[in-house]
Amino acid sequence: MTLINRPTANHVQKCTATALILFSTYALMAQDLDPRAYIKAPVKGTLLVGNLTHSEGGVLTDPTLPLENLEAKVQTVALGGVRTFSFFGQSAQALVILPFAFLDATASINGQAQSASRSGIADTRFRFSVLLLGGKAVTLEEFAKAKKSTIIGSSLTVIAPTGQYFSDKLINLGTWRWSFKPEIALTQPIGKRWMIDAYAGVWLFTNNNTFYPGMSVRRQDPLLTFQYHLSYNIRPRMWVALNATFYTGGQSSVNDTYKDDRLSNARIGGNVGAACRKTPCVKDCLQQRCDYSYRCQFQYCFSWVDNFLVCEIKSE
Repeated sequence: MTLINRPTANHVQKCTATALILFSTYALMAQDLDPRAYIKAPVKGTLLVGNLTHSEGGVLTDPTLPLENLEAKVQTVALGGVRTFSFFGQSAQALVILPFAFLDATASINGQAQSASRSGIADTRFRFSVLLLGGKAVTLEEFAKAKKSTIIGSSLTVIAPTGQYFSDKLINLGTWRWSFKPEIALTQPIGKRWMIDAYAGVWLFTNNNTFYPGMSVRRQDPLLTFQYHLSYNIRPRMWVALNATFYTGGQSSVNDTYKDDRLSNARIGGNVGAACRKTPCVKDCLQQRCDYSYRCQFQYCFSWVDNFLVCEIKSE
């Protein structure tokens, strides 16, 4: 007699809950387009996440730097963790991501061809989010019975200047400044399968007082960000999304001389998210991203919890 191990209801609940947490986690790694970043998840969940990235091609550089024709190949290994918990009775998450990067770049500096290689820690990212309305903290058992409702959430993302930085170098892995993004969000389910997300936030930056060539002060104005997402549940553990983002502001100055670099850009993209058992399903997921700078990125992300693998495929 052949015995077949079938997932129990508890396993299905765990897999679905894990998917909900990790989909928002991977979105944070990608930073730009984050569908379902404010969905409810059961409390007392702890997950470890990993991210492998290879990107190459033309790079849009800081206009305050005397760089032209920059071409770069970057490999990044990012490890992190996310914890769900109750915050004054509301569902909350805390996330930390620590990236390690390898970079090889060529560029024209004042008309002269130059090359550079860097390897080391990049800037660490932290995020705390809480669901203010419609996000009462629930256990795994309560989560399985909870009905969908309108959610209003908020978050604070912090990027710490932990990355490798040389003040006398033009190309660095870190930025040597703190960045903060408070954000407010609305998540509205429509029927059993559709969901709409809308976020509004602002990036705030501290000064870099050792900017190139080492004694300059670089400042940057606040950068407003807006995101809109429309997603559809194909199955309980699989969904697709169409995304759009717009950001404006962020003009910078060096030694109080402002540059003509104010941003006013929009991006669109899409996501496919799924959760499945580790065997015989795919063992990793591929993320490909191409933006208007013709910079292409391939990303392998992975996470295993109770023999389940959660993957997200994203294109922008």
